[in-house]
Amino acid sequence: MSHNHELVGRSAVELRRMIGAKEISPVELLEACIERIEAVNPAVNAVTATDFPAARQAAKRAEKQVLDGAPLGLLHGLPVGVKDLENTAGLLTTYGSPMSRGNVPTQDAVLVQRLRAAGAIVTAKTNVPELGAGANTRNPVWGATGNPFNTALNAGGSSGGSAAALACDMLPVCTGSDTGGSLRIPASKCGVVGFRPTPGLVPNSRKLVGWTPISVVGPMGRSVAEARLQLAATAGMSAGDPLSFPVDPLGFAMPENIDLGALRVGWTEDFGSCDVDDEIRQLFRERIALIAPSFRSCDEVRFDLGDVHRCFDVIRAESFVAGLHEAYTRDPNQLGPNTRSNYELGAAMSLADSAWAQAEQTRIFKRFQSAFDQYDVILSPTTPVSPFPWQQLYAAQVGGREQDNYYRWLALTYVVTLTTHPALSLPCGVDQAGMPFSMQIVGPFHGDRKTLAVAQAMEQVFDQSPVLRRPRPDLSTLAQPNPSLKSIVTSPPLFNESGAQGAGVSTV
Repeated sequence: MSHNHELVGRSAVELRRMIGAKEISPVELLEACIERIEAVNPAVNAVTATDFPAARQAAKRAEKQVLDGAPLGLLHGLPVGVKDLENTAGLLTTYGSPMSRGNVPTQDAVLVQRLRAAGAIVTAKTNVPELGAGANTRNPVWGATGNPFNTALNAGGSSGGSAAALACDMLPVCTGSDTGGSLRIPASKCGVVGFRPTPGLVPNSRKLVGWTPISVVGPMGRSVAEARLQLAATAGMSAGDPLSFPVDPLGFAMPENIDLGALRVGWTEDFGSCDVDDEIRQLFRERIALIAPSFRSCDEVRFDLGDVHRCFDVIRAESFVAGLHEAYTRDPNQLGPNTRSNYELGAAMSLADSAWAQAEQTRIFKRFQSAFDQYDVILSPTTPVSPFPWQQLYAAQVGGREQDNYYRWLALTYVVTLTTHPALSLPCGVDQAGMPFSMQIVGPFHGDRKTLAVAQAMEQVFDQSPVLRRPRPDLSTLAQPNPSLKSIVTSPPLFNESGAQGAGVSTV
């Protein structure tokens, strides 16, 4: 056990090196991950469908390739958890929706194809909110994901299962996606790294509105280096995403040095438009004061982003109306309250609303650039509240103000979504409640490499400080199952194995 315990805690970059050097076998690593999932997942409910028999076969093939001296991909032999919004051939994919509780896809999403092509071993799906709507990972198919630091609290979302699985060292590679903050918020709540890349850098083949820049897929990791490794394995053009563009993906795997002492850094508590709890504002200012001496300059920056909330409402609604039209027309009661209210809100909007929002987004984008004439990166809090109980659908009050809707508390991340700039959530110690706290690092337009380089340099500084370094959950508190997380499941998942290639679809 102790060896396995140590193994799963190692970085994906180090594990990949060890596999290539024949120091560990992919079979041994997979078994260590399965052991950790079986020990800890009943307490946090991060992992949903699994197919361990198929994963074991893939690990044996990966081991043989190493022994045969075959060329090995960037993720060769690394077990991967795939967010349950991405289709995985032969492995149950529910999108957290009762409408899809028996859905076993026959084809992988482009993201999953690339992970497999890089040698990763698809081991499990990770939990999501219903249809990915909202930033609290709970749904009627699998139940809720608890925060590894306190399972009574939420893990964020919509990539909450991936973030919690990484925080517990269940899997060395986990995927995420982000519309209003779904890579950044759960990473922040669980103390891991979530990177929202420039739209199209990593192809997102499941967008129904192919030219929208609002929804992206991207990497998570326990460190910036892990996120970069996944990015290097998945970035690059694909006709599956009309916004994708040619890029040298391998460049992302190379460490880049950046001198923090040469950087002009801007910071904002709220982008001039977001509600933030007073405790989070105070904590953010304290952390900025601690890190400011590392930079050439570190100044508060003011924003005027116009009617940024209504703009996001309309543009987000377009994707929801496109995606849910068929299901809503068939039976509105199939949809949960969040998704149904989204559809109805969107369906009532006019072309005039849409045209206004597209133009407003363009105005916001142009205004946002003025900050990058003065600064290399912009820092903000990632989320305006400490994790709240998972039973609460969303933060109804932020900074003492009632929120208009269930995703308004994501404003710190969705205002950045509208700009299309790359953004990374970097763990930065804990908050007043002892829960993970994070900085959002927003980079320049198409400045993905720079954003990652700055984040990695900041991470090295944070690592030296007990106050700033990435917090780790106490796994001994996760030894007992937490059945309450399953309590919102209306009936057990059903399996339709006719479509399964590896027919051993099971659940954890």
